[in-house]
Amino acid sequence: MSMNTAISSTTAADAARTQRQHEVAAALAKVLPRAAILFRHEDTAPFECDALTAYRTSPLAVVLPDTESQVAAILKICHKMGVPVVARGAGTGLSGGATPHHSGVILSLAKFNRMSIDPLSCTAKVQCGVRNLAISEAAAAHGLYYAPDPSSQIACTIGGNVGENSGGVHCLKYGLTLHNVLRVRGFMVDGEPVEFGAESLDAAGLDLLSIVIGSEGMLAVTIEVTVKLIPKPLLARCIMASFSDIESAGAAVASVIANGIIPAGLEMMDKAMTAAVDAFVHADYDLDAAAILLCESDGTPEEVEEEIARMEAVLKAAGASRMEVSRDEAQRLKFWSGRKNAFPASGSISPDYMCMDSTIPRKRLAEMLREIQQMEAKYNLRCANVFHAGDGNLHPLILFDAEDADEMRRCELFGADILETSVRLGGTVTGEHGVGVEKLNSMCVQFSPAERAQFLGVKAAFDPLELLNPGKVIPTLHRCAEYGKMHVRRGMLPFPDLPRF
Repeated sequence: MSMNTAISSTTAADAARTQRQHEVAAALAKVLPRAAILFRHEDTAPFECDALTAYRTSPLAVVLPDTESQVAAILKICHKMGVPVVARGAGTGLSGGATPHHSGVILSLAKFNRMSIDPLSCTAKVQCGVRNLAISEAAAAHGLYYAPDPSSQIACTIGGNVGENSGGVHCLKYGLTLHNVLRVRGFMVDGEPVEFGAESLDAAGLDLLSIVIGSEGMLAVTIEVTVKLIPKPLLARCIMASFSDIESAGAAVASVIANGIIPAGLEMMDKAMTAAVDAFVHADYDLDAAAILLCESDGTPEEVEEEIARMEAVLKAAGASRMEVSRDEAQRLKFWSGRKNAFPASGSISPDYMCMDSTIPRKRLAEMLREIQQMEAKYNLRCANVFHAGDGNLHPLILFDAEDADEMRRCELFGADILETSVRLGGTVTGEHGVGVEKLNSMCVQFSPAERAQFLGVKAAFDPLELLNPGKVIPTLHRCAEYGKMHVRRGMLPFPDLPRF
């Protein structure tokens, strides 16, 4: 193809896209005020990515409805015109789940921010745009709070939490979003209203709540969520335990659980991460330790005293070189401030970072950290580690410069290696951040063609035209075939001895 032909093709494609853009905007203008439809590049640029900023796409348009009837109308129009729709909350996702479709519309639900608290039933009805932390702030007057607490809880919304089945530092004891939601109400791809679960003990029909929670906006658009609220514990105390080697720290995590203790939180950070966060928030961490554990107990004063004593004994037996128990609430929050600020702290020491999210058996934590250390040398990139140690959910943060194409390439290879090593060690490619676009290739490694076909079958039952968040989560057969040609890892693929070109 000559240069002139290539330029001509590009110009024609741009003209066709512009025409389509105006057609879609004109159709949406029939149900929305003009101010609620964005299609100029300077207006849509903030929506080109979520917190996975390395991957960006410009949408045809962004719509900002503020009523449910408008949401239904938008979906009906897009369904009729065959326009993909990507629902978006606060954009704090870390796997590219809210990355726009080049030929689609971003459905921003930020204006849906109303809620009501029912202290008698210990529930809250929350619109999808309500911030996670705002629920607990509103419930505090009744002595209640919402347990799932992602690190981004000051900004992330409950709609996004439902989409990703988010967890947080206290998910070990209190569960993920799935375990704290009773009902989800919203719309199907064609704008028809739908409800999953119920506020009662049972719901009529099929129990599809657990399919929708964690479906990353591929099956339905969430508008309202009924969440469980729990009484605020009378007391909470946190142990900061230091270890001189990561093997001892990993063994300590397994020992705590093996002794029948389920802490309110059980988190681990390696030396690189403790240095970064302590410089960022001055949490008074032990900077000489190879790894530190944060172990929290909550409940009545008597329960906390007994559990703290039991955990101290287990941690000491596992080789803890130093332990400090929070004296008061201020010190407890100080201990947690470092863990909660791990991501922004990483941003302060590197131009960019990519946060991975895999899960492995607890007993293999140390082995995984050793593997990551070897990968740092292999890919010549730094990696700081922080994770929900109690349930084996890892968050390695690969530090790189996205402006450097070679560093970006090595970062992607590093991330894939972490995910696939997690699978080899008996784990999964995701824990709470979702698959989005980041982990599509690694899904080819974890799941067989038959399993992926089942995923596609569920998607087709809800969205046969594949208009809701298309191209996410479930890799195509073609993608997996191409990825299989490029990657043969430790015999995980069929016939690994055959050459691939």
